[in-house]
Amino acid sequence: MTLEELLPCDSPRWVRGAAGRGGGRDGMGRDGSGRAAVPLSPAEPRTERAVPRRMRAVGAAVERLLAAAQRSARLSVGVYEAAKLLNADPDSVVLCVLATDEEDEGDIALQIHFTLIQAFCCDNDIHIVRVAGMRRLAAVLGEPAPGAEPRDLHCLLVTMPHADAWQSHGLAEVANYCAESRDRNQWVPVVRLQER
Repeated sequence: MTLEELLPCDSPRWVRGAAGRGGGRDGMGRDGSGRAAVPLSPAEPRTERAVPRRMRAVGAAVERLLAAAQRSARLSVGVYEAAKLLNADPDSVVLCVLATDEEDEGDIALQIHFTLIQAFCCDNDIHIVRVAGMRRLAAVLGEPAPGAEPRDLHCLLVTMPHADAWQSHGLAEVANYCAESRDRNQWVPVVRLQER
């Protein structure tokens, strides 16, 4: 399947995660959708301090993973390059990172690209995470390199052709976070990278 063959953006199949997002808790331990809230893991109760700590840990894992992938030439950078790789070899992709800041939220063309890439990744069982914090992301990847033109960091794909892929720098933690998010009907979790 190619990106051009994907379902329309407004297909009900791709909006199923919207119901469980946002909203606070009612007095009975349910989130805004009326379902009982699910703890992050059996060992970590859902408290106001546990969620930010978990987000920081996942953000640090994303940073480690991207830096390691770049060092070993397993990182595809840019929306156009991502589309080419997804069409050519989707089985080699283990993680898709879609990065934005608040000013990018109004970029309709970028949001359309993101919707298509997200749909393709869902069809091919590729973990997806949205990242906020473009400046930190650029710092982690050493962008822009001296004397080079800045790259489009809005879409990053991590490839892992080896069987020991899940032992890699933070990939297991990010993959677990994505799976936990899907269990809570949040199909594309958001991680904020912390400025340092």
